[in-house]
Amino acid sequence: MPSMDHPSFRGIVALVGLALGVSVSESAEPPQLIVHHAKVVTVDPRFTIAEAIAVRDDRIVAVGTNEEVRKLAGPETEQIDVQGKTILPGLIDSHVHPNSAAMHEFSHPVPELETIADLLKYIEARTRTVNEGDWISISQVFITRLRDQRYPTRKELDLVAPKNPVVFSTGPDASINSLAMKLSGIDKDTKITDGQPGYIEKDPETGEPTGILRSCTRLVKSKGSGKSATEEDRLARLKQLFADYNAVGLTSVSDRNSGDGDVVRYRKLKDANELTCRVFAYLSVNAQDPIEKIEARLEAAAKNPAHAYDNRLWLRGVKIFLDGGMLTGSAYMRQPWGVSKIYSITDPEYRGLRYVEPDKLFQIARLALKNDLQMTAHSVGDGAVHALIEAYAKVNEEFPVRDRRPCITHCNFMSLEAVQRMKELGIVADLQPAWLWLDGATLEKQFGVERLAYFQPYRTLFDHGVVVGGGSDHMQKIGSLRSVNPYNPFLGMWIALTRQPRWTDRPFHPEQRITREEAIRLYTANNAWLSFEEKEKGSLEPGKLADFIVLNQDILTCPEEAVKDITVNRTWMGGKLVYHEKSAGQ
Repeated sequence: MPSMDHPSFRGIVALVGLALGVSVSESAEPPQLIVHHAKVVTVDPRFTIAEAIAVRDDRIVAVGTNEEVRKLAGPETEQIDVQGKTILPGLIDSHVHPNSAAMHEFSHPVPELETIADLLKYIEARTRTVNEGDWISISQVFITRLRDQRYPTRKELDLVAPKNPVVFSTGPDASINSLAMKLSGIDKDTKITDGQPGYIEKDPETGEPTGILRSCTRLVKSKGSGKSATEEDRLARLKQLFADYNAVGLTSVSDRNSGDGDVVRYRKLKDANELTCRVFAYLSVNAQDPIEKIEARLEAAAKNPAHAYDNRLWLRGVKIFLDGGMLTGSAYMRQPWGVSKIYSITDPEYRGLRYVEPDKLFQIARLALKNDLQMTAHSVGDGAVHALIEAYAKVNEEFPVRDRRPCITHCNFMSLEAVQRMKELGIVADLQPAWLWLDGATLEKQFGVERLAYFQPYRTLFDHGVVVGGGSDHMQKIGSLRSVNPYNPFLGMWIALTRQPRWTDRPFHPEQRITREEAIRLYTANNAWLSFEEKEKGSLEPGKLADFIVLNQDILTCPEEAVKDITVNRTWMGGKLVYHEKSAGQ
């Protein structure tokens, strides 16, 4: 991590003194930009409120009153009066998948699908635009987010697309029609023999596959039927997505499952000076590979040029998948899920799916942390959360893990014991508030109120000093509210403040609410800590990167209900204006 004597801080030492009430050297170069008559919410340790901010090159050189900051102006300093508007640090999303999300609608737009009827109508429409026999694929339309709260049946899919194979996938799980089963070679005698997780659901009376695949969508031999994208297409779409991130105040993101090609693409944009979001990358690692292959991949990641610190692109983490998902009924739980029509669960002892056994999980965590790579694992259920904590604790017996900030991704179902162990070991967490809003009603129906006391327990996490960051898990579509999942950070803050799920008239364990100050920290200082960059960004202080945004509403005083509707007026990244609402035609 760069220290305060890093070369990027040279030339601003005299101006840093301003924040301490020290006179400024007359020889100091004037700032290039001053934004004044603002309400500058610094998000420093004291949550100081200032009036103006000064920038030179890509760094903040002063934060203070209008009078003292404007004294620094030179004849060429650009001065912007924002007329009392609120300024926040550039916001950070701890969990996105930009490359795949940007390309999701490259072939054709996908409408919002709220019901099984919507889904079937869309599939039927697709049969009229693709050739007979072409595959029709629908992904990440989670059953918890359909009002019907169930998978489409094989019979329903057959009815609307008898001559096209159809796969409705929700990550590793899927529902497919009869033609897709036939083309994939799946029948009542099919067994999973590749050593990978998952199983094929079968009718208990006939033994025939129902069409529902648990954690084995890989068995489906689907083929793309849309237009092919060139590398130039992919770069253009990625730039378009980053511009939309900027429009909602995001200046940094963490790609939580980067492929090798994704890292190369980020580097291309960075080298062309077209990367308008800073990227902290977690390299994808297949935990099902032999440990020797995993070790080689981790060692290669540690030697990758992108592993050297660069505040625009840093390959610093690795990610594996430890369990399934709560949206698909496969998260690994400490207690049985319970028989469920929603998730098509018939086994009363079913606890979800765990993909990595304890000894291998320990080995992967040890190798990652030893190679100076922040380890994280997709861990949704409380069984997976506890398993990952145990792995980190075992590594801690060999060498301290606290400074390496091991992470838990998703971390939805928790316990007080888990929170306490995380604090003890220095484990950090990446959570997605939107899941509470989108899926809370379904989860309460499945598990009941009592069992969800530690579902996304923000209050407990803050009170125990566990650093938790806010993210979206943005998977598909460009558009902060129409996306899967929504990446509007103000919606995320509002959810953490209110804990109000949609489709319900009461909050979800309101004792776990947090304050506005804490909600802002979720997307600023806390996320900077998650990426080892708390000295570089996350707050507006002299010496830090000049990433900041101007809001059209005051997040500290507006009605609570209005927080989710806050819009951004301007966004700067490294002192460069990357979004202005007028330029977007608004």
